[in-house]
Amino acid sequence: MSAGHAHQPAQTGAPGRNSSTCHRLNSAMQVSRRVIDSIEIRQAVIGEGAPLLMAHGWGASIETLFPLADRLSRQGYRCAMADLPGFGESAEPPQAWAVRDYVEFCLAFLDSLGWARAHYFGHSLGGRIGLMLTADYPQRVHKMTLSNSAGIKVEPSIGQRIRLAAYRRARGGLTKIGANASAESLRRLYNQRFGSADYLQASPIMRGTLVTIVNQDLLAYARRAAAPTVLIWGDADEETPLWMGQKLEATMPDAALIVHPGAGHYAYLDFPERTASIMDALFRSE
Repeated sequence: MSAGHAHQPAQTGAPGRNSSTCHRLNSAMQVSRRVIDSIEIRQAVIGEGAPLLMAHGWGASIETLFPLADRLSRQGYRCAMADLPGFGESAEPPQAWAVRDYVEFCLAFLDSLGWARAHYFGHSLGGRIGLMLTADYPQRVHKMTLSNSAGIKVEPSIGQRIRLAAYRRARGGLTKIGANASAESLRRLYNQRFGSADYLQASPIMRGTLVTIVNQDLLAYARRAAAPTVLIWGDADEETPLWMGQKLEATMPDAALIVHPGAGHYAYLDFPERTASIMDALFRSE
């Protein structure tokens, strides 16, 4: 998930090309519902073996993880994933969440599975979660793979800052003179013109979540994320460009970057077999 404007990020929706694959894999999954911390969520588990927690990206769901989980389940892993609160078929959180809240959710999910420790895979937003999770709870994560991870805050350009400042002055002026209806109309027009699809399509709670999350820079957590990590990236990723993967590789204590040529923001789905093999090699290494 790229930052786009500091207050409204770029679109990061899941790729539609995988819908038929996800449907075909549904029957192999143990899909169920449960309540975690008062939030009803949908979860899926497949395979037997070493525990592997998987987390999807913004605007996505567990279906985007099925192709990778299916392959890894046949290589000796028990893969567990959930629609994160506010996505897929899980309920929204009670208020806008930050990355920390999603980390706490993942810890509760691990506890519900009876897993004291697990390997971790995260894509985009799931990468943000993984960085904080491994930094603050190293005892819960063995080894980690992140694909096209978000987490590096991109500062707005000078033009974007000028535009935002002008908008805030105009809206503030309208509010000051009591023209609240005009101020609200200006807000809607500004969001329609400059807001991302993710922002415009989100509910009020998830808009607040989006704004909070994209304004969190996680490089300080990346410096402490000591779990052996492989970063999977695509050199054609426009949401989280390759330089972000290179930055994370240089920042994290024990990370290696592997680039899938021609892949975009869903590099692990563009090369699922290769990604599964890379993850298996990492997880089995001493």
